[in-house]
Amino acid sequence: MLLGSTAAAAEASAWLHPDGRPKAAALQALALLEDAASHGLRPEDYAAGTLRPTLEQAARLGLAPPADARLAQALDASMQRYLSDLGDGRVDPRRLQQDFAPARREPFNAAALLQAALSTGTPADAARQAAPTVPQYQQLRQTLATYRALADHPAWQSPLPPLPTAPSLPVVAGLKLSKARAAPPKLSPAQAYAGLAMLASRLQALGDLPPDVPVPAVYDGPLVDALRAFQRRHGLADDGVIGAATRAALQVPPAARARQIELALERLRWTPLLQGPRMVVINIPEFVLRAYEVVDGRPLVRQQMKVIVGKALDTRTPLFDEDMQTIEFSPYWNVPPSIARGETVPRLRRDPGYFEREGFEFVAPGGQVLTSLTPERIDALRAGQLRIRQRPGPKNALGDIKFVFPNLQHIFLHHTPAVSLFARDRRDFSHGCIRVEQPVALASFVLQGQNDGATWPDERIRQAMAQGHSTTLKLSAPVPVLIAYGTALVKAGRIHFFNDLYGQDRLLDEALHQPRPSLPAPD
Repeated sequence: MLLGSTAAAAEASAWLHPDGRPKAAALQALALLEDAASHGLRPEDYAAGTLRPTLEQAARLGLAPPADARLAQALDASMQRYLSDLGDGRVDPRRLQQDFAPARREPFNAAALLQAALSTGTPADAARQAAPTVPQYQQLRQTLATYRALADHPAWQSPLPPLPTAPSLPVVAGLKLSKARAAPPKLSPAQAYAGLAMLASRLQALGDLPPDVPVPAVYDGPLVDALRAFQRRHGLADDGVIGAATRAALQVPPAARARQIELALERLRWTPLLQGPRMVVINIPEFVLRAYEVVDGRPLVRQQMKVIVGKALDTRTPLFDEDMQTIEFSPYWNVPPSIARGETVPRLRRDPGYFEREGFEFVAPGGQVLTSLTPERIDALRAGQLRIRQRPGPKNALGDIKFVFPNLQHIFLHHTPAVSLFARDRRDFSHGCIRVEQPVALASFVLQGQNDGATWPDERIRQAMAQGHSTTLKLSAPVPVLIAYGTALVKAGRIHFFNDLYGQDRLLDEALHQPRPSLPAPD
């Protein structure tokens, strides 16, 4: 910037009076930057620590050119970075192998937003417009403050004492008793435990146990009820028993939970939200699907159900957003080539009867359907010269309905005949596609108002699912589907935490710790 230029004067005038003293907008900008931590951001990323002394000096003595222009330039740069981080997030999600980016009709322009706020409003107006408007964002910010306040709480100054050890269990080998096997330590209701006072203190600090409940002589009563509430909030079976998993969750310090919340806030800043009047969102670590309807700008949950997602070890469900365009009733299951080679071919060679029992058939490149099994066709399948599919029916791996949103990874939503798996607390069992617990409810939500208002009562949906031959229904209004990843979520006013199933929190944390380019110095 050239000293004395019209641009320099205009820039300075937005932040400083003619005598070089800061305007209210400059002081408000400093307050916003210093409060960046309330959004899970770092004030040092916006040079808040160096801006303060310069602004204090300017308030006392005023600044003469060119110092006034340097301060104005620094305020501009800091605020633009801050607004950009609020609006788009600090990290480009594609760096984490995400396939979605913030959904905006126009590119986010932090400079234009700041200029408009300075001319007609205040920097705080720009910050409010940049940050996510969904209620979850503000709820997480409030919870972040709560967990930060617990960082030095005495209940976490030392670890919980070891859990009681149960009597050893003998193991029968043939007719002999082998060496006794120690049962895993755990705390069950009505047991004595040296850590009851510390346990009660932690549960009270977290809001699961009322503050006026006395510490019992044994683990019982309200303390067990509070532990069950804690387990529900941490994705654990709420059996009231403290085993290894529950003890590990109790040991996590509030500062680590605060970091989880910060990561959740960052994801909300670059996650596509409120893309249309209705939307389907799957949260992978929670194993839950929610169907939202936007009413007066607020997302309301219309359906919620359990889901089964890709195995954490080797077949993770990818994260992306696409539009659901069709529903297939009584679908074929076209076995992916990787599954065909790695699983289906070996199974057919071991057990040829598996082909007929499961309703498989081969499909030639020209579309010819081959319904008999031969060694030559197995070899052709292995070589990629044939493909294999499973006919519609009760054994079909996709169940009786498939929700399709075209994507490069060939991921879709579907029902499943293996419904017992929905009773598990941890539900990563699939090859990557997502199995839904209540397909009729999801179909009813998706089909609402579609295709010139055609009505789809539940009975009609069930009949289409059970018809035994495959049909495809194209949606007249595609429904956005977001496969997201959040390990901290406020539900019914309480914070819930989930395990970092795919290690995405670790990757995001590492990305957020990468150094950033320096901002212009204010003096």
